[in-house]
Amino acid sequence: MIDRDRFPVDPWRLVETSYSEEDTGVTETLFAVGNGYLGLRGNQPEGRRAHEHGTFINGLHETWPIRHAEQAYGFAEVGQTIVNAPDAKVMRVYIDDEPLSLDVADVREYERVLDFREGLLRRHVVWCTPSGKQVQVDFDRIVSFDEKHLAVMRLTVTVLNADAPVTISCQLINRQDGEDVYGGSVKRAKAAGFDPRKAERIAADRVLLPQEYWQEGVRSTLSYQVNESGMTVAVSADHLIETDNDYEARTLIEPDIAKNVFRVQAKQGVPITVTKLVSYHSSRGVPARELVDRCRRTLDRAEFEGVESIYARQREWMDAFWKRSDVRIGGHDDLQQATRWCLFQLAQAAARADGQGVPAKGVTGSGYSGHYFWDTEIYVLPFLTYTSPLWARNALRMRALMLPAARRRAFQLNEAGALFPWRTINGEEASAYYAAGTAQYHINADVTYALAKYVRGTGDVDFLYREGIDIAVETARLWTTLGFWREGEGDPTFHIHGVTGPDEYTTVVNDNLFTNVMARFNLRFAARTVREMEHDAPDAYRLMIDRLGLDPLEAEGWDLAAEAMHIPFSTALGIHPQDSLFLEREVWDLENTPAERRPLLLHFHPLVIYRFQVLKQADVVLALFLQGNHFSAEEKLADFQYYDPLTTGDSTLSAVVQAILAAEVGYQDLALEYFEQSIFVDLGDLHHNASDGVHVASAGGVWTALVCGFGGMRDHYGELSFDPRLPASWPELSYTLRWHDAHLNVTLTREALTLRLDEGEGEPVAFSVRGTEYVVAPGETLSVELAGQGPVRGGRPTIEQFEDIRREDGTLLSASVPTVTTAIPILTGPIPVGSAGGLGVGDDADLGADS
Repeated sequence: MIDRDRFPVDPWRLVETSYSEEDTGVTETLFAVGNGYLGLRGNQPEGRRAHEHGTFINGLHETWPIRHAEQAYGFAEVGQTIVNAPDAKVMRVYIDDEPLSLDVADVREYERVLDFREGLLRRHVVWCTPSGKQVQVDFDRIVSFDEKHLAVMRLTVTVLNADAPVTISCQLINRQDGEDVYGGSVKRAKAAGFDPRKAERIAADRVLLPQEYWQEGVRSTLSYQVNESGMTVAVSADHLIETDNDYEARTLIEPDIAKNVFRVQAKQGVPITVTKLVSYHSSRGVPARELVDRCRRTLDRAEFEGVESIYARQREWMDAFWKRSDVRIGGHDDLQQATRWCLFQLAQAAARADGQGVPAKGVTGSGYSGHYFWDTEIYVLPFLTYTSPLWARNALRMRALMLPAARRRAFQLNEAGALFPWRTINGEEASAYYAAGTAQYHINADVTYALAKYVRGTGDVDFLYREGIDIAVETARLWTTLGFWREGEGDPTFHIHGVTGPDEYTTVVNDNLFTNVMARFNLRFAARTVREMEHDAPDAYRLMIDRLGLDPLEAEGWDLAAEAMHIPFSTALGIHPQDSLFLEREVWDLENTPAERRPLLLHFHPLVIYRFQVLKQADVVLALFLQGNHFSAEEKLADFQYYDPLTTGDSTLSAVVQAILAAEVGYQDLALEYFEQSIFVDLGDLHHNASDGVHVASAGGVWTALVCGFGGMRDHYGELSFDPRLPASWPELSYTLRWHDAHLNVTLTREALTLRLDEGEGEPVAFSVRGTEYVVAPGETLSVELAGQGPVRGGRPTIEQFEDIRREDGTLLSASVPTVTTAIPILTGPIPVGSAGGLGVGDDADLGADS
């Protein structure tokens, strides 16, 4: 999975011991640094050959008209794509005017390190030039968490065995419009075809329109306006040089490039250090000149503070982060390293998003065009809520700020309330394929679910009553008009038709279980919160009534719809069907699908996939986790066993959920297998697209798999509970939870679950372990003995379970792989009941003419 000679195990660092061009795109992602606002891909400082010279600012985007082959009312009209901001990473080294270029250089020593404790990227190189000079080049790079607009890069060059002329060329480059002109690129493997996971290419002749640009001493500034979106961006770089050698500085400035060049007459063994301080600012409405002034102030502050102080504050920030966020796995340094890499990526994606969303790739790559999805609410917000609640609140505020656009979108689709966009940057829907985009109405419930978890985990009713309630009410309103009542035998039932659940291999269906279960939660939470406000916060309640025009009777309607919500269930199979017609489809035989035909979305037309029972990712199983208090243990086991063999895992969002439910129902070895797939999805490039950026939601899911899957933590109804499932090969698992104003330190062994509440930390915390209630007070440690780690089942569910299974109507289920038909089958014997999707060559049927 990972070359451990090249990437050795280190619990606190990701280390690369040799350079290779074979996986440049992947390592650019793995060694990226960022803070949630600004991200710098792990490009080498020479700025030459790269998969993607990437500098990304959260929310900085271009817009473009979506061209539909056949237009229809309500289709998304304006696309949004993240823009590659001007590149400040370039610091080129020349010895005797020979450039350091790693692809051809005689490199005697090489080490690159992403240090999770320091929050920085570091590289060490010893290079032998063609003339025999030994040159040591040390480099480090940080994006400040404390000062979100600041990055610092430091390069030290020492000629070890001779005197030599040294040139260091520091540059700012507009690569969005110039692409490889200044640096070349690595040859990429030819794409097999369209890949919806990659960013769209903007067809405009020019994206960044030059505005103010200048140089003053050793400070350089470029600024731009984005052509169609009208956003503005500015970057300024200042340079500090420290050396006892003689040197001179030269400059060059043009609209798309700025150079600060230092020519040094280097003496043997006398180092040259150039520190480059860089500031980025962006805006949706502020003129570029104003942003230039902001960059100037940021750099002035940084220089006044001093570079060493900036690095020291970065370490202090990281110390605080790890104190409240670290998860420790005993006896497995490889898993510990991967866990900390994932948690570090979550900080880099969310810490300073500050009211922007958390893009699917964070700020590490252009994959998914820099869009925000439901990923944030379901996979990232739990980690933020229980470790850094301010970051969670900021992410939820992004959704609150999107409500005006969401209301317009709901109106466009003939619904009340608000409908959040499936994928977006600016709040408008950017998904061109409605079947796997707009039809995923469940995003409304996902946002409200994340809001509820945040409020229950933090006690922040102030945010709920001032801004969160608007989300809850407007999303609940949509469900009441999207759904409908159906009367028949027994009580009336409430149904939701024409939707897509999380599984994008099954689209536009009726009564998707995940959607119905989550909508039920959404309706109940909104109704309960409205009543609580009326009783507990009458002033905020009156303001909300006036602001939203809420009729008090609406909440009663929400409760009625929730209570009557149709939850599909098959008595014949003893499972919850994914939707009303799911079981009528034939079963895709994943076990016999060739590996070269995966992922399915890149090798089969959607219509082929839609005809089968086959899942891109967990759907019903995700509902079993998020709303686990509404399903029995027997139902969870039956559903998991049915859906697991049907789940491709073609989405990186799937394995973490499968790990959690596998652990809960007793497939503990399988749970660990799924967990390892999740934790190495980028580090091992398991989906072959890590080059597009970090899978941030998967990284968030790793935390959830550890804490909720193996740690057994749940918080249904706002009540903290534990039912652990420690893997047999792990001696210990420990983590920290922020619960309201308290920090809980949780340690799990095979014999006991121990909770310690820090001294002076808020009120006592009530919790339960396997149904028994406990309370831990500040400064107290409480240990609960465990009788095992839950049920244990060997093996894994397989496709063989579908043999001799009949649907409600008595027809047999059967499994097959879609084949290319080379002859027209003509059936002459008895019709095989349950035959799948057409006969391929070799099937037992008479393919000849009638006789």
